[in-house]
Amino acid sequence: MLFLLALLLAPGAAPAAPAAPAKIVLVAGKPSHGPGSHEFNAGVLLLEQMLRQNRNVAPVVVKGGWPEDESVFDGARAVLFYLDGGERHPFLTGNRMQILRRLMDAGVGLACMHYCVEIPKDNGGPELLEWLGGYYERPYSVNPVNDTAVAQATPKHPISRGWKSFSGKDEWYYKIRFRDNDSRVTPILTAQLPKDKPNTETLAWATVRANGGRSFGFTGGHFHVNWGIPDFRRMVMNALLWTARIDVPRRGALANLDPAGLDKNLDLKPPRRVK
Repeated sequence: MLFLLALLLAPGAAPAAPAAPAKIVLVAGKPSHGPGSHEFNAGVLLLEQMLRQNRNVAPVVVKGGWPEDESVFDGARAVLFYLDGGERHPFLTGNRMQILRRLMDAGVGLACMHYCVEIPKDNGGPELLEWLGGYYERPYSVNPVNDTAVAQATPKHPISRGWKSFSGKDEWYYKIRFRDNDSRVTPILTAQLPKDKPNTETLAWATVRANGGRSFGFTGGHFHVNWGIPDFRRMVMNALLWTARIDVPRRGALANLDPAGLDKNLDLKPPRRVK
């Protein structure tokens, strides 16, 4: 043991190579909904900007939906999808579910935001339940717009570092389909919904899969303006680091944002019709 220590400390001994930055692939969906809603491209570019404020992270952005060059996933520690879902979920085209399965089997982190968590019960639902821990299932789940208080559900979880409970108006999906008593899943953000008959509903959750891979589901993200809420964006940033198996700083990830940046990179969309 002393010999090995002396060898490591000897002049000219090669230092240990630094760990390569964690590659996190951020996939933004195609333009969707009206101005200010489902601004996937602008939202992902904000996430890229904030990820670069943190050490040992190498974000890669894919705009316009599922990547044409699927080799972008090679070497990824985590992938985030912020795009439309439902019956025409991009995951369901061609062999994409098989590609996702390979990523999940390899322990790659997975994050899905807002509409992306919705997938048909009998076509993708079982897979997303396994990989993400929960999903939006019609007609069981619901999605009314609510301006409501949302709360930290598990303050000691790494994703909960550096932010507090807050309030926000969003299309908060709830009554998410989870497995009963699934020990893999930890609630991160909850709200008392619906307001007339309140129940504790999970809006964001973290999952540790059987092979150690980590996943994060978040039902918020409908309105682009919510990226202006510091606690909202720090929670998402923490989650991205966590899914990539990067230690979340004690005070949370850096998530600084110039409010003027919210108006950048918005999709060109026709204005809403006034009835």
